[in-house]
Amino acid sequence: MEESLIIQFDTENWDLEFTKEIQEKAIEGLENGSVLFFPKLNFPLLDEEKKFLDPAWVSGAKNISFDPRSSTLKGVEGKHEDLKLLSGLLKRYADKTRNFLHLLFPFYGSSLKIARTSFRPVEISGRPTSARKDDTRLHVDAFPSSPTGGERILRVFSNINPHGKPRNWRIGEPFQNYLKHLLPQLSPPTPGKRFFLYLFGITKGYRSLYDHYMLELHDKGKLDLQYQKNSPQVAFEFPAGSTWIVFTDQVLHAVDKGQFLLEQTFHIKVDALKHPEKSPLKLLETALNKKLITADTF
Repeated sequence: MEESLIIQFDTENWDLEFTKEIQEKAIEGLENGSVLFFPKLNFPLLDEEKKFLDPAWVSGAKNISFDPRSSTLKGVEGKHEDLKLLSGLLKRYADKTRNFLHLLFPFYGSSLKIARTSFRPVEISGRPTSARKDDTRLHVDAFPSSPTGGERILRVFSNINPHGKPRNWRIGEPFQNYLKHLLPQLSPPTPGKRFFLYLFGITKGYRSLYDHYMLELHDKGKLDLQYQKNSPQVAFEFPAGSTWIVFTDQVLHAVDKGQFLLEQTFHIKVDALKHPEKSPLKLLETALNKKLITADTF
């Protein structure tokens, strides 16, 4: 495995102050497309919260989601006191990860915006799904109903599996190589389509050209079975009790196996990065020779 794919840090404490050397190593690795791996950074559950380590809590979805901005809990049914307890667990994870990122990446400051918290108690292996939604296929994150408008997708993951089982990932080639492979297959959006998707509430915001092309990369990459089989990729096991941080819109990844995962999403504008030129937005704009985020969205 190439050393640059995974960069390991030994901290065990969510509230630890980092040296400038560690902060520099972390931000350079993150923006270069590495996975930051914390094998000893466990997120412990309270005794009364351990009952949630059961896939039966999920109601008709693959995960339970919590919005720390509105305290909205979705994907679960239960008694009021149970839902309150689960919301508290997910809020605590949101708060811990937000504070941790501020300590590790002071460069980002207030540019780092918290988004959805997810709890994934369902085993991913063998789960029936469509090809485009199949996360066991290599992909970069892009979502048909949730355009980012060019903002980055930064995610913190913690494996809280109570049985000591790892979460099995495969990590693919650098984004620029992936883009080069799929570039000839990319096509511009159908005129008017993005406006109508927004008008009828199919997308939560207007789908920018950047969002369109990222979704093309996501879908065409997943549907390219030869690429899925033959492209460079490395398997890695994230053990129970570990945490990792990654720009999932940049790092090509697939999840082969795993159950009981906490996940916190953050967004950050490209111009707040230390190296904006390494972002998918800038690489796509260079490859397509056009601006993909403009003020006159309609």
